This record gives sequence, C-alpha cells and structure tokens, in this order.
Amino acid sequence: MYLSQSMIKVGIVGISGYSGLTALEILLKHPHVRVTYVSANNTEGSLSDIWPQLTGRTNLYCKKFDLKTAVDLCDLIFLAVPHTASLEITPGLLNANKRVVDLSGDYRLKNIKDYEKWYGAKHGDAKNLKKAVYGLPELYRQDIVKAQLISNPGCYPTAALLALAPLSAFHGHDISSIIIDAKSGVSGAGRKAKLSLNFTEVNENFKAYKVLHHQHAPEIDLYLSKFSNHQLNVHFVPHLLPINRGILETIYVHINEKMGFNELYSLYQKFYKTEPFVRLLPKGQQPEIKHVTGTNMCDLGLEISADSRLIVITSVIDNLVKGAAGQAVQNMNIMCGFKEAEGLV
Repeated sequence: MYLSQSMIKVGIVGISGYSGLTALEILLKHPHVRVTYVSANNTEGSLSDIWPQLTGRTNLYCKKFDLKTAVDLCDLIFLAVPHTASLEITPGLLNANKRVVDLSGDYRLKNIKDYEKWYGAKHGDAKNLKKAVYGLPELYRQDIVKAQLISNPGCYPTAALLALAPLSAFHGHDISSIIIDAKSGVSGAGRKAKLSLNFTEVNENFKAYKVLHHQHAPEIDLYLSKFSNHQLNVHFVPHLLPINRGILETIYVHINEKMGFNELYSLYQKFYKTEPFVRLLPKGQQPEIKHVTGTNMCDLGLEISADSRLIVITSVIDNLVKGAAGQAVQNMNIMCGFKEAEGLV
C-alpha cells in the first residue's frame, strides 16, 4: 500500500470542524497533495461560505459524505470527525484499499471494553482496531510507513507522551507516580455549540473538568506502559483555558531512585536529537504556548527537585496542529514517502 507517486489525491471528511479546516490549510500549501474531496454531515456549501478565510484559495464544495465519491476521488482520506463517526466510515474506505488517517478516538484504545467504557459507545470494528497503527511519529515511525489505517493521537496524549517517553522508556521501573496538570484552549472541544463553551462562560474564567475521568487518560496509560514495558498509570486533570488554541501540560513524576539534572537532560537530548518537531529548551527555560501556536512543534522544559526525587516536565503544543491536523499530515508524509516536514515548516 506504499504510495510512491509524486502527487496524491486527498480527501477531508469533517471539513466544517477546526481540525478539518486546519488540515486543509496545511494541505493547500503541500507540493505533493491535491485536495480533491471534502465533506461534512451537517454542513453543505462552498468552502468560502463555510470558512470565509478560504475565499479565493479553493473551489471545493462540501456535501454530505458519500463513500463511492470519496473512493473514486481520493488516494488517502483524513477523518476529522467526532468519535463513533469514524467507525461507520473507515471499514468501507479500507475495503476499497484506501489509506486512512483517523483523527478521532475510535481506533486508539486496543481493548474494545476500554473504548466502550471511556467513550460510552459500542465499537463494532475489532478487525480494523487490530490493524490500526498509533500515529505518534517520534515513536512509531517504522510502523506508520507500512500502515493502511493510522489512529492519530489525541491532543492531550501527544503532549504527555512526548514529554514522558524518554523517561518511561529508560526508567519506567523507577517511576512511582505521574500527575499531569493539563490546560487546553477552547478549540480542543471542537466547534459544536455548547453553553459551557460560550464566550461569556469561558472569558475571564479558568476551570478543571472531567477530573480523573477524561477519555485521554487510558490512552496515555496504554502507550506509556508499552514504552516502558512496565504498567504505568497517570493521574490526569484537564483544565479549560480562556484562549482559542494551545495546550500546556505540567507533569510531576515521582521517582524511587535519585537522578541528577544533567543525566535527565542528556537523556532527553539524545532521545530527540534527530526529531524535527520536538524542541528541548535550554536548561533553565520553560516553554510557552505562544511559541508553538500555528506550528507542528512540541516544546519541552525540564526541572528536578533539590532532593532529586521529583521531576517536572513542561510540554506545550498547538492542539489543532501537532495535537491534530499537523500530526495527521506528518503521518501522511511518512506513509507516502514524502519528506516528513513537507508542508509543515
């Protein structure tokens, strides 16, 4: 299923949402992609009417999803749709031998019972759940190359897993607890109309939600445990920031064995030395959301307590780019043999 041609035809299902729009804006600048199909189940019309900022940039017209049309017009399809919607669409696309990058949570958890518990819906596609590759390029690049179905990571897990991967991979057995204090801009909740997301509810406000019960917690647990070959569980508390976009996570890791700061810093430096989208900040510096907004970057900052038993990792991403559409394009680039940073820098 390796797509070796220099130009591919790409579709975006869910173009009326923020992730769908972000994917299109990136792909319109991609030298090896022609966007040939867009759809949304609750929105119809020219893209310039749906998103006025696209006026003069595309003549694409949005209609309700149609499998035959998508199959006829596309080589690869992004599913920027709500959870459970992908389950209805993905099997037909895969049966037609199309490659799929799914931005929803439908194929991230490998245990169907876990999915049904955390997402509150039946799964019903065990066959494709088994073949789905988790699309975190920094850790699964070799699997992504060969994949037909990519499960794009959640935005919170992307920031958390990139922050914790080096430590959990080499010192997982020394970790006694992980607390993730996560904060996201409002676009992370999507474009749906909801009272709690209204401007007057969010502006001049700051709150925690789904405390210890967010659906991204088991996703983080699953892949952290895989990296470390040791069961790890996080205490995850998300918060809603009164900003449009961006995620900042402050992660507190208690360790059993003392570790010096230079040892910790060197570990991260070596782990991400060749990664184009992970930046380890200089010693003493901490990342800020405004430095990654609109980019596919993940910035990391490190600190360690005086007794060398508490490690603090700070991680920031743009939830719509590295946390969603940008990472999806990064996965597409790897799948199709393009330069990994094509269209993203």
